[in-house]
Amino acid sequence: MDLTTTRTAPATTLRTAGRGTRCRTRRRARRRRTPSTVLATALATVVACLAAGCAPAGGPADDGRATDRGPARSSGVTPSTTRPVLAVKIDNAPAARPHTGLNAADVVYVEEVEGGLSRLMAVYATKLPKAVGPVRSARESDLELLRQFDRPMLAFSGAQGKLLPLIDRAPLETVTPGEAQGAYYRGWDRPAPHNLYLRPGRLLPSAPGAAALTTGFHYGAAPASGTAQASLTVRYPAVRFTFTWSGERQRWLVSTDGRATVTTDAGPVAPATVVVQYVRVRPSAFRDFLGNNTPYTETVGSGRAQVLRDGRAHDVTWKRAGAADGTEFTTRDGRRVAFAEGQVWVVFVKA
Repeated sequence: MDLTTTRTAPATTLRTAGRGTRCRTRRRARRRRTPSTVLATALATVVACLAAGCAPAGGPADDGRATDRGPARSSGVTPSTTRPVLAVKIDNAPAARPHTGLNAADVVYVEEVEGGLSRLMAVYATKLPKAVGPVRSARESDLELLRQFDRPMLAFSGAQGKLLPLIDRAPLETVTPGEAQGAYYRGWDRPAPHNLYLRPGRLLPSAPGAAALTTGFHYGAAPASGTAQASLTVRYPAVRFTFTWSGERQRWLVSTDGRATVTTDAGPVAPATVVVQYVRVRPSAFRDFLGNNTPYTETVGSGRAQVLRDGRAHDVTWKRAGAADGTEFTTRDGRRVAFAEGQVWVVFVKA
């Protein structure tokens, strides 16, 4: 991946331990059925499948991954006294744009997935939108990234079958279409699987609050250093993001593949701070249904990063000592780097 820069002059929680299942009808004892019975059974199957968030029969699958984990069952875990953040895996394929509910997120993580494409993880703590989506499948890297939060709630629509046991053992609450059918719905303005949406209000009575954001991020005055920056472009093999400073809005306007990134409910996406974090990206043990390897983005460790805020770029160092820790960003002389108040985008780039 390369960077192109343009510079200017100076509470309800859910948890299951079940394995993934697919929408299907149970096998019945053999019996004679009339045409009307067959039609009624078929219609019931379609309705049940759509309600559970499955792709229609013959339609595109969710990257070949299981789309349902079955009905929710209690794990006997006592919920934390602090309500968890809500993390939602969001589709970023061209057919999934524009997104819904993205501007309400406190943090948006961007990661590379199979085929050089990208996925977003939106984290909600201070406010909840009416709807978020389109929702898509989880990745192994998500489990390490989410360890920084106290039992976060992860909303996703399926995962690679062999990954599901790892998700079951992770210290988080899972919310899939099969576990919380009333919280999900299908939109009709685009084809499946790019039309699955989540209603956060069906999961949490209210936003958990800023105290749940244990990311390690520090907010305050900008560092004295930095270089004036008009825009910066981050390229993955099959997608590119450009962040352009708007003096009028005092925000970074996001564009994806050369087009403005907007939402259906709140207009253009414009974070206050953008972090380009250089990390190790290695092959994982998982592949999609086409045989493409799923990249694993390592977010524990240390390296370099660029922090964009207030129209300037700051070269910094990042460090995350362990999976349960947040990430610290410091200047070369060891001083902590503060972010601007508002939404933060963290874009993971291969070092």
